[in-house]
Amino acid sequence: MAKPLTHKTRKRFGQNFLSDDHIIARIVDVINPQADDNMVEIGPGQATLTRRLLERLDALDVIEVDRDLVARLEPLREQYPGLTIHSADGLRFDFRPLQKSADK
Repeated sequence: MAKPLTHKTRKRFGQNFLSDDHIIARIVDVINPQADDNMVEIGPGQATLTRRLLERLDALDVIEVDRDLVARLEPLREQYPGLTIHSADGLRFDFRPLQKSADK
């Protein structure tokens, strides 16, 4: 597993970063994402869960409010071309454009 990004947490964003590999693996196993699932991760933070999800998914949208973390997430797009990063507040984000049609 790649080492998480180093970032000082910010209280104003309520940041708390998931870093336990065992817990991350259990979360992904419970979710059991399939390659073509339409998934959105709110607050990817240091991308520990994000990376694990992208090992199974063709595409993943992530929404991150912290601009410093968005900048640190950008290089992941080279390794994971299906990653789309939205620099936005998840509470104010319009999710409608991310909805995939059930007909596809």
